[in-house]
Amino acid sequence: MNEVMEFLPFLIPLVIIEFGLFGYALYHILTHQNYKRGSRAMWLVIVIVFMNFVGPILYLLLGKEEA
Repeated sequence: MNEVMEFLPFLIPLVIIEFGLFGYALYHILTHQNYKRGSRAMWLVIVIVFMNFVGPILYLLLGKEEA
């Protein structure tokens, strides 16, 4: 238990950033119709399944169409 408390100041910001990226990617997927690659369903699955940084970052780099 003491080990977890030691890493808590490092983990809390990471969790906040992770959920922020996840929320932004989901919002963008659900509110836009066009993607550089793939479809809405494909990006939803990728972002939800790979929720821990990987899915949202993949979407922002490869799927999000420039405005």
